[in-house]
Amino acid sequence: MKKSLETVHAPAPIGPYSQAILSGNLLFVSGQVAINPVNQEVVKDGIEEEAHQVMRNIKAILEEAGMDFEHILNSTIYLKDFNDFQKVNGIYEGYLSKPYPARTTVEVSRLPKDVNLEIAVIASKS
Repeated sequence: MKKSLETVHAPAPIGPYSQAILSGNLLFVSGQVAINPVNQEVVKDGIEEEAHQVMRNIKAILEEAGMDFEHILNSTIYLKDFNDFQKVNGIYEGYLSKPYPARTTVEVSRLPKDVNLEIAVIASKS
């Protein structure tokens, strides 16, 4: 069985999807972009602030599921410009600890709301 999870502490979905789906012990968090959940506006203060906002959004969804960053098994990072990789990687690393999740990072031509970064994660309670 699957259960949709949503929190007001992360941005509302901008399409026909859930913030996250819980299935058994697995949590599938939809790709998060730098939208401030308070006003639903895109954060446009540079790639570093975008990365922090994305990680705060992921944290809020994990907490809604009774989890935290330690529960992340896998993440996928989508970057509009791979030249931002080092900045994003440093911020991402600051939220996580060893053993780090498995990860894929790719450069894409365009992201929702014309943001520069999107991160999706899979987490597990076990």
